[in-house]
This record gives sequence, C-alpha cells and structure tokens, in this order.
Amino acid sequence: MSEEEREVLELDILFVGAGPASLAGAYHLGKLIERHNEEVENSGSGEPIELAMAVLEKGQEIGSHALSGAVVDPRAFKELMPDEWQDAPFESAVTEEKFFYFSEKKARSLPIPPPMKNRGKYVASLGKLMKWLAPKVEEMEIDIFCEFPASLALVEESANGTKKVIGVRTGDRGLDHDGKPKSNYEPGVDIHAHCVVLGEGPRGTLAKQLDESFGLSESCNPQVYAIGIKEIWEVPEGRIQPGFVAHTMGEPLGWDVFGGGFVYGMQDNRAIVGLVVGLDYENPHLDPHAEFNRFKQHPWVRDLLRDGKMEFYGAKAVPEGGWFSIPRNHGDGFLVIGDSGGFLNNQKLKGVHLGMKSGMLAAETIFEAVKEGGVEALDESRLARFQQKVEQSWIRTEMWPSRNFHQAFEKGNLGGMLQTALGMVTGGRGWGLFDKLEAEAGHERMKKLTSPEGSQLRPRPSPEVDGVLTFDRLADVYNSGTSHEEDQPVHLLVHDPEHCVTVCAQEFQNPCERFCPAAVYEIVDDAEHSSGKRLQINASNCVHCKTCDIADPYQIITWVPPEGGGGPNYSKM
Repeated sequence: MSEEEREVLELDILFVGAGPASLAGAYHLGKLIERHNEEVENSGSGEPIELAMAVLEKGQEIGSHALSGAVVDPRAFKELMPDEWQDAPFESAVTEEKFFYFSEKKARSLPIPPPMKNRGKYVASLGKLMKWLAPKVEEMEIDIFCEFPASLALVEESANGTKKVIGVRTGDRGLDHDGKPKSNYEPGVDIHAHCVVLGEGPRGTLAKQLDESFGLSESCNPQVYAIGIKEIWEVPEGRIQPGFVAHTMGEPLGWDVFGGGFVYGMQDNRAIVGLVVGLDYENPHLDPHAEFNRFKQHPWVRDLLRDGKMEFYGAKAVPEGGWFSIPRNHGDGFLVIGDSGGFLNNQKLKGVHLGMKSGMLAAETIFEAVKEGGVEALDESRLARFQQKVEQSWIRTEMWPSRNFHQAFEKGNLGGMLQTALGMVTGGRGWGLFDKLEAEAGHERMKKLTSPEGSQLRPRPSPEVDGVLTFDRLADVYNSGTSHEEDQPVHLLVHDPEHCVTVCAQEFQNPCERFCPAAVYEIVDDAEHSSGKRLQINASNCVHCKTCDIADPYQIITWVPPEGGGGPNYSKM
C-alpha cells in the first residue's frame, strides 16, 4: 500500500502510552478545558475550547503493560483530583517500614535513611490505579485506543531545515515473519496531531527517535537505567501485612553493583518481592535474573515466602540518571513526559507522582497555548514553557537534592554511600565540591573480558532453580502472561548479528544471554555458519523491559513495538 493510501486520522492532541503520566496529563487537560468552557458559558465572554484528543496504548488493555508493585507518593493524585483521590484503589497506606543490610546469611536492621522513609505513602498496584483512572479520562471525551503501538514519529522538515513533529504512525498488522503481508494485513494509521505528548515509559521508542533527530540529550548526562525484576507471591495468612515495606542493600549485589531488594505487603496475603540492578555494572558475567533468584534464597526472604506460591512475574527498566540526565523534553510539535523524560527520584526509587506531575504540566502548557491562539499556537516557543514549568515546580524541588545520587555510586557502593551522606549535608553536591557529577552511559562501563581489568572478572555460580522458590527464565516468562503472535516480524532488531558470534563472543561472551530476563537472546550451534554459532532471537518471550536496547555494549540492538497487543499481561497483578 502506498503512503497516499494509508489511512490518516486528524487530531489536535495525542498522548502516546497509557501510563500514569499520559493518563494524568489527558485528564488534567480535559478538566482545564471543562472549567474554561463553564466560565465562558457563565460569563458570556471568551471562546470555548474544543480539542479532539486521544491516548494510544500498545497493550491489549489498560494496565496490561503496567508492571505492578510500587510505593506511591499521593501528592500528584491529590492535585489531580482533590475530591476523589482517596477513592483510588491503593492496596494500603504504608504501615511498617524496615531497612536491612543483607550479608550472605543474616539480615541486619538499620536506621531508615530519611529519603527512603515512606510514611504517608501508599503501596499500590500500578495496573489497578491505571484501570481506575482510564474511565475518568474517557469521561472527558478523550478516546483511549488499546492495541495501537506507535512505531514511528512523523517529522516534517521545512525548506530551511527546521523540523516539526506532525504526528505518529501506528504499527502495521498482519505481516509474516519475513515482513510480507498476510491475508489479514492492515497498514498502520498515520495520526496527525498539533501536539504529540510522549509518555511511552523508559527508553521510549519515539522518544529515542526524536532524541536522534532533535538532539534532545546533547547537553545533559547520559541517562542511566536499572532493571527491576519482580514477582507477586501469595503467602500464608498473617505472614505479611498490607502496607509493610522493606528495602535491602548488600547481598546479593555486594559492594560493586548498584541496586537493592524490596518487599511490599499487599491485600489478600500477597507480597511483592523484587530486586533492582543498575545497568551500569562492569562485569559482563553478571546475570540480574540469577541474582534475583539468589535474593529469594536469602534466609529472611526464604522464610517470608515459605509455603507460598508465586503468581506473577515481570521486569521493567527504570531511568535512574537523575536531574542532570533529563533531556530537553520539548520541541516543535511534541512534549516528553514521565519515565520517557527521566522524571524519577533515583534516591527514593519513586517516579509515579513525578510522571503524573509532568503530564499535568504538559497539559497546562498545551491549554495556555491553545487559549492564547488556538491549536496553531502550539509552536516550539510556547511548548518550551513546559521546561520552565518543570523548573518552577516541585519536580525540581524534589529531584534537585538527589541530582548526583546515582553518579556517586559509579566507583562502588561504599564510595557512593559516603558521597550520599556528604550530599545530604551539602545539598546533594557529591563530595561538597561540585554541583554536577559527570557520568557515562551504563553500557560504556561494561569491561571487555579481553582487557587487563576484564580478564580478572569471573562469573558467579548460578543459584539452584527448584521450581518452588526459584525459577528459570522460561517459567517466569510464562508467569508474566507474555504472548505474541508467532508469525510476525521480529521486534528486536540486531543490526549486525555476525558481530554477536564473532567480536562480542570474544570481548564480552554475549552478555545478552544474561542481561535479558526473558531468555530472548540465545547463542546456538549452527554448522552452516563459519563460526559454528549463530544468534537466535526468541522474540515471543519478550516482556518489553527494554534492557537489551539499554545494556548492549555495542548499541546494535533496537527494541521496536511488536504487533498491537503483544507482550506481557500484567492486568491481573
């Protein structure tokens, strides 16, 4: 089908991704317009505003790609809906807190660092919150389209070289494994909008495209990510109370790898158990999934889960670069919000409220521009006000003190803790000398095993997998509800597969087999290949965590959305 025959949908405002940032932004924009139109009607002066708006969601339903389990600061909810926020389906207010240092066999209770205190916060299932919020967005006459992944940002370039985003293209449906149309082929739709708001989550596909096209991250620190691996367990009655929150440091990650564990108590005798592993580790032998299994084998965690049953599994990336890693989140025709824009407090490991606030500020930016001059006023100069609003909001107030937090740990956890302690005294200045600690992208820190430093690195023995407490990747993928149409193009694009079985095999021993928590990448024997090996991509296993796109040391893997609706199903979590 030619480009001229592709269906075109004309909108005014398009939100991409139905996570907390986009849904809060869409709802807030709807409310602002509703209040404005009521004032116009009551006063008899001014012009009403009518905008055609929609939200695109790649999952099969709201919440299906929203990984459960978070401690949520309700601040943004209170601002967004002051009269209704308490009706939100939080699991429980935080009732008890613990902070542990794990040695190999012991759990030593430590004072809770002030930034990690969670009184006044709520344990929540993110999927439940999004399912509660989505109908309220639709009440604003804002359409939500599920199973519509946005695959391409439509960028228009003028004769003088200036660029403007004019919309997005959704993914084609009904292509076979080789990219050829099947009998049910449907080309993607071009959705034109005066402003596209990207809330795709971490390492957003379109945000990555626009970064390359507009140079959004040229003047900031590279974004640094972690992978969070979680399971939801049903445990014996009385074992854990709703609102219980525990964070851990130490084993299994030790002193060299950034991250730590967590346990949250939910309703109905369920516990969220997880491990966060910084994706800027140096040892290519490291296996985050294996370390998660090791975390569960710790006596404190083992006792908690004893006689319980694992119900759900999931993994997602977390943007942890902090304030100095936030890119320019605006341009002609677009705004970037939520995890896509780096809005997460890396010291508190909280981003839901920051993402929601960024969506609300985007809504205010759009509303003010339209009120001034209609949709034609949504130009770069007016959308640039979004950056100013962020600077003047409590987003900056909260993120500024922890602006060097992750960077302080680049020389190890002991040095990081010392810098963090000094940072709390000096207002987040690291050693008290610098306002900004420079950083490097996480994939650049991985050591080549052929280097003098890398040759000293060794793999850690993998923990036992028993199918009761610990599970292999395939069992966990099954418990994530992941499903993809098998006969479709592979959505994990490796731009030089030959490189994987030659150069990477020698320099890093194929870390993709370890950093992927879903057994997507596999080096298999192939007698027809000159090296005797080839890369096999098990794309149907993918849980959409984006780790491969982030952690690949050569940056030759690009994650793109699969056919609409494919992926994990976290909606029951």
